[in-house]
Amino acid sequence: MIATYNNDKHDSHRKHRNVLYSLVILLVIIQIISFSIMGLQISKLNYKLDSDIQKSKGDLKSFTINYTNGVVGQYDLLYQQNFKDIAGVLSKQQQDFEQQIKTIKATTQEDFSSVIEEAVKSVVAVSTDKSIGTGFMISPDGYIVTNYHIISGSENKVSIKTYDRETIAATFIGKDELRDVALLKVDGSYSSLELADSSSLQVGKKVIAIGNPLGLSFSVTEGIISALERAGPNGLSEYIQTDVSLNPGNSGGPLIDTEGKVVGINNFKIGGAENLGFALESSSIRTSVNKIANQTLIN
Repeated sequence: MIATYNNDKHDSHRKHRNVLYSLVILLVIIQIISFSIMGLQISKLNYKLDSDIQKSKGDLKSFTINYTNGVVGQYDLLYQQNFKDIAGVLSKQQQDFEQQIKTIKATTQEDFSSVIEEAVKSVVAVSTDKSIGTGFMISPDGYIVTNYHIISGSENKVSIKTYDRETIAATFIGKDELRDVALLKVDGSYSSLELADSSSLQVGKKVIAIGNPLGLSFSVTEGIISALERAGPNGLSEYIQTDVSLNPGNSGGPLIDTEGKVVGINNFKIGGAENLGFALESSSIRTSVNKIANQTLIN
């Protein structure tokens, strides 16, 4: 009886152990599965994190390159513009300095030799089958200003003679009969004269006239501005009075100041009077020429 009881008790304990072992094994299996799942999830997270990091690096690199290129490009354009501005200022200063040197030379010497040497290269003799006069280049591409009365009636038979003694046929562009201005054109590249600002002219200022009086090519006469805003035959108060000697053939030539700029175009003189000539002022020349050309030839 006692032996049977002990056997039953032993079987009961063995069953309990088996159940416990089964539970332990089950828990181990569950933990292994859990760890495997967690490891897989962590691997996925690490892969996604790596991908995000690589993508972020690529975006950052692209942003850095684009931003850097943009900034560098902006600064490059800015520096280029600054260099251009500086170069422009230096060029203007050099031109002003050279002009001041010319003025000093002209006003400290007894004559205008330093000015004439450059200005005369832009002066031309204008002739037709009926008359002869003077003109001057107002642009490097061969535009010439002269008096219209010199070529009136022979507009298609105009020729010019340069300072180098080269004779060239000129094309008649147009006229301003009221101010007695004509615009001609020849092919080629030439030295040109700059127009002065009429508002800055002063009575007593030294001037010279370059022309072809009586066919004597490229003659120079000197004088001063005697008066301003004189009325001409056309009734316009746009003429400079000067005591510079003007003769037939001087018409259409430039009246030049000590800076080598054109203050007027020699137009007429009072018959029977000595040293009483008149020149259309530069501002009126500018207006007339630009109107004839229908464009801005003279700034």
